[in-house]
Amino acid sequence: MPTSISPVPFVLIDGANRRRGVIAHSPFTVGRLAENDLVLAYAWVSRRHAELVVEDGTCRLVDLGSRHGTFVNGKPAAPRQPITEQDAVQFGALDGPIFRIGAMESSSSSTIREIISQIPEVGTSASALEKMRWFFESARKLKTYGAVEQILDALLETTLQLTQTERGYVFLCNAAGQMELAQGRDDQGQPLTDESTLSHGAIRQAVSTSSEYIVTDTLSTDPNVRSASIVAHSIRSVICIPLRKHRPGAPGQVSDLLGLLYLDSRLRAGSLTQIDSDLLHTIATDAAALIDNAQLAIAEERERRYREELSIAANIQQSLMRARMPSLSWAQVSALSVPCSEVGGDFFDIVENSDSLSVVVADISGKGISAAILASTLQGLVYAQLAARQPLNTIVEVVNRYICGRKTGKYATLAILRIAPDGTLEYINCGHVPPYLYDKACSRLSESNVPVGLIEDAPFHAGTVRLTPGDRVLVVTDGVTESECGDGSFFGEDRLAMPEFANASLDEICGEVQKFSGSLAAADDCTLLDIRYLG
Repeated sequence: MPTSISPVPFVLIDGANRRRGVIAHSPFTVGRLAENDLVLAYAWVSRRHAELVVEDGTCRLVDLGSRHGTFVNGKPAAPRQPITEQDAVQFGALDGPIFRIGAMESSSSSTIREIISQIPEVGTSASALEKMRWFFESARKLKTYGAVEQILDALLETTLQLTQTERGYVFLCNAAGQMELAQGRDDQGQPLTDESTLSHGAIRQAVSTSSEYIVTDTLSTDPNVRSASIVAHSIRSVICIPLRKHRPGAPGQVSDLLGLLYLDSRLRAGSLTQIDSDLLHTIATDAAALIDNAQLAIAEERERRYREELSIAANIQQSLMRARMPSLSWAQVSALSVPCSEVGGDFFDIVENSDSLSVVVADISGKGISAAILASTLQGLVYAQLAARQPLNTIVEVVNRYICGRKTGKYATLAILRIAPDGTLEYINCGHVPPYLYDKACSRLSESNVPVGLIEDAPFHAGTVRLTPGDRVLVVTDGVTESECGDGSFFGEDRLAMPEFANASLDEICGEVQKFSGSLAAADDCTLLDIRYLG
């Protein structure tokens, strides 16, 4: 039961937005459901994610078994972890909004302004030691921020104040290695998004040479140094400093460019002492390390969440293929599916009706998540059609129209078999490995059609055979027949027609495929299903 407490203010920082409130009772709940005290409508936040418990003046954070976790200063929260005004709390994602308790003005910008206020006034007789004392204190405080946006905000406000320039921008390299504007602001703290009036010549030179480009007064410098963009946009002073990622254990050696700090003024010339220049370089180096670490932490968290969701998807897919094997007096069915990765593009299903038994084996083109999503969709579609006793050619026509109409860029091979108690076997094969019929010898069910999803109005035809007691039908995907060994040869379709496979179990067949492949990892999903007709 919540109890009243002395109000504890808090702020939720989501980019440029600030959401403020108070914790007026304990426990104070946080989650996605509307019944929580603080509602966070984000996919990574659990329905009842965490709660804040205030006891004896101490605020403690309690994670309620959330799916994606709760973090304090970028690290997983400890059980009942005490938090203070200096702690940054994030629910479910390291790149999500930041929650802080404390005074209503407790935000990154106000803390940064507190740091900035310590910079010695320009024109005073402040010594180098005073500036260095300020720098190390500000660097320590900058390290308390875990998000890239806060680091960039602190970097710009700090360097604008130090250099007395009018505009500041930070560019970061994207996945293609190109510079993209990440954040900009002027000396009044207003955001800047237009990069058209910058000196792109200075930026290109700094990037191409991976060295600093500093011109404090373009009017008094060599005209050959001034780029066309400096002249065109009447830029009086410009500073470009590359932000580099340093190789661990290799002092002085740097790796690829992380980004670029750009500062300029159009109204006044700049003035940088050697100490100011050294400070600027040190701040940029420190900020680059912070940005790099923050990006790595975000990437690691995204990878963790991706792996978790992939594991959930794999469990769901496997559960969809845990079909109940029917107990029939006249037939036996068994199936086995081995994906080559967490999720696969193969599926099988078994549907028992009052007068027949139907099975389907399908293989979606491609691999991974996209193939698994389409496989699950088609499995549901085919199951519903089989349960409704639709004709086999009607089922594949529906599936074909569905894939072609969605323009997924994928297709599927599949084989559907329907067997009656009297041994009548109706089948339809759409580009799939022809099923094996083991009777006195081994033959193939040869009737075939094009794969579904390639031609919208393609005709489909079914075939029929009559089974006798003791006959066996085996259906496999090409992950079995195209399994490779070290010299590049395939397991092949003919191998399964050999007499020793007529009575081999699915596990034994799978074992032979693995033995053939040796140490090579499977390149495709392997699915096998057989029906033994007892009569």
